[in-house]
Amino acid sequence: MSTGRLVTVGPVLYFESMETSRVAAIPLFADLPEDELAAVASVASEVEIASGQALAAEGHLGHSLFAIESGTADVVMDGATVRTIGAGDVVGEIAVFASRPDPFAPPEVAEGGLRSASVVATSPMRLIALFKRDVWALDQRAPVATQRLRAMVDEHREQDTLRALAERHAQDAQGGSPGSDPLAG
Repeated sequence: MSTGRLVTVGPVLYFESMETSRVAAIPLFADLPEDELAAVASVASEVEIASGQALAAEGHLGHSLFAIESGTADVVMDGATVRTIGAGDVVGEIAVFASRPDPFAPPEVAEGGLRSASVVATSPMRLIALFKRDVWALDQRAPVATQRLRAMVDEHREQDTLRALAERHAQDAQGGSPGSDPLAG
């Protein structure tokens, strides 16, 4: 457990002050230069959540992304589990990068974009959280880290598009969606 300052946001506890070795244990950040690891660690918070708790709710605003240190979660889109994630995975980046934070809003009002999926813990989890305003500020201090996060956004959006196309193709192969038959009547 971190020895930093404890911050409570709703039912979630955030612990400030992170060792760079913990950030480096996440594959996305593993081989970053030491100064970038330090920059990411300086804005990272530890989060612990219980099994069954949601990290993100599809369609709701997202203000942070999460790197999983331990535990597992299901990623759910339109009510269907699309994948299970675990240690080393990062989620929530799409909402964080949806739009630039408002520089005139107070720091606690760093609204993100809408969550593209729900993420629900299937076991107790320990996470590294990065708030939207901090991720965007890392562009200057940790450009390689933010480039990797943006590439992950592109990859996840492409996967979501391919998944939607496959679902549409499957519906078409089964005769289309209800009400789509022009001869029915």
